[in-house]
This record gives sequence, structure tokens and C-alpha cells, in this order.
Amino acid sequence: MEEQNLSSYAMILSSSSVLPMVLKTAIDLGLFDILAESGPSSASQIFSLLSNETKKHHDSSLVNRILRFLASYSILTCSVSTEHGEPFAIYGLAPVAKYFTKNQNGGGSLAPMVNLFQDKVVTDMWYNLKDSVLEGGLPFNNTHGSSAVELVGSDSRFREVFQSSMKGFNEVFIEEFLKNYNGFDGVKSLVDVGGGDGSLLSRIISKHTHIIKAINFDLPTVINTSLPSPGIEHVAGDMFTNTPKGEAIFMKVSCVFATTYNSGCSIAGTMTIA
Repeated sequence: MEEQNLSSYAMILSSSSVLPMVLKTAIDLGLFDILAESGPSSASQIFSLLSNETKKHHDSSLVNRILRFLASYSILTCSVSTEHGEPFAIYGLAPVAKYFTKNQNGGGSLAPMVNLFQDKVVTDMWYNLKDSVLEGGLPFNNTHGSSAVELVGSDSRFREVFQSSMKGFNEVFIEEFLKNYNGFDGVKSLVDVGGGDGSLLSRIISKHTHIIKAINFDLPTVINTSLPSPGIEHVAGDMFTNTPKGEAIFMKVSCVFATTYNSGCSIAGTMTIA
């Protein structure tokens, strides 16, 4: 890579925290949903629609800068039109932007995932990463005095943020997952560990009808608010203490918050129980 390209890349890296925060702001303001409903629009049109929805005064220059910024990352499209000889930008949704709308087509949304990773509970832990390397422990635990699992159980606001992100994630990827994954073939009893409201497990057993016993296992605070679902038994407990037995266990692990995992990865798969 040439020196000029290296310096440009370094500049992008040095400001990389800006994109997720601007993305979160656009989601919170509903800019993606406005464009999904209105179609390609000018900044002034988007600003007017935003003001009508929120009934609040907004800084139009900031909204315009957010739109330009998202277009620079190809999250929005941007074309130039003219009116009375004056040029102005027209913004629209780029293909990737559909994942940041509020699940208008039933295919799920990653907007809740953006909000999870930019939630103050999560961002605060990164300031303890260096100290955790030097002194030991996990950044999340060192920051909040408890594990992510414990905080999800005790903090109702963060639990809602976390569960919404997992549900949105499931809806985005479930069809592709079920289409290509054959690990459930022949399985008659399945345990979904950390299954939330059981919606993912419900989709699995609707496709794999040979599964005759399906257990949705999660924290008591989660299970207590889960609605009954045909063919699914909701069981409350702690995966680090005891897990219901089945022919296979299905886990989706976000290692960013892990209490016993050390890699920065996401895992989805099954484990056979002897």
C-alpha cells in the first residue's frame, strides 16, 4: 500500500468510532424509516418529515451532515438534482440500509443490534480494556461489577436492549441459517440455551418437525416474561450452573460480553450431549 493510501487508511481507523455513533443517531431519529416510506428525498424534505413526526425543533445543518456522512459510507445513496439552476442532493436508501429500518418487510432489523453495541453499558467497558489486560479480569465485569449475564438478569432496561438485539439478529439470519444448516437433522430433543422468548426455537421446530421435545432455556427474568409457545417448554435457570439435557444444545454466543470465553467471536451451532 502506498504511503498516501496508508495515511488515509490510518485516518479512517483513527476516526472509526464516529460511524457507529452516527448510525445509532440516524436510527434513533428514524431517518432510515423516513426514507423507506418517502423514497429518495432532499435534506430539506427529510428535515420537514422529521419535524412533523417528532413535533420538535431540530438542527437542519446537523441532519444534513448526518445524511452526507452516511452517504460517504454508501449506507445512503446520493445524487445531485437542480432547482431554479441551484444544485441540491437527493438521498435514498442504499441496499444495506434496509437492515437499519424497523423491520418493515418482516425480514428482521439490525437496528437494535446497533443500539446494543452503542449502549453506554457496553461502550463504558472499552475504557477498561487496557486495565483488564494489565491487571486481569474481563472489561465488562471490571466496569460494572458483574457479568453481562448477571446484568441482563438484574437491569430491566439493559435486558430489553439485549433481547431486542438478539431477536432482530435472529430474524435477519434465520432463513439463511435454516436453509444451509443441517445439524438438526435426526435430532428429536433440542435445548436452546439463552433462547430469549423462544421465537428462534419456534422457527427451528416448525421446519424440523421431527423434533418432539424443544426446551427454551434462559434466565428466570427472561423466562418469566416469555409467552407460551406450541411445542416449546420454557425452563428457567443458569447455564453456568446446570443446563437441561437434550440430544443437542443450540447456543448463540456473543463473546463480547462473555464471562468464560476469551475470544472476540460469535458462535452459533449445536453440541451433542452424551
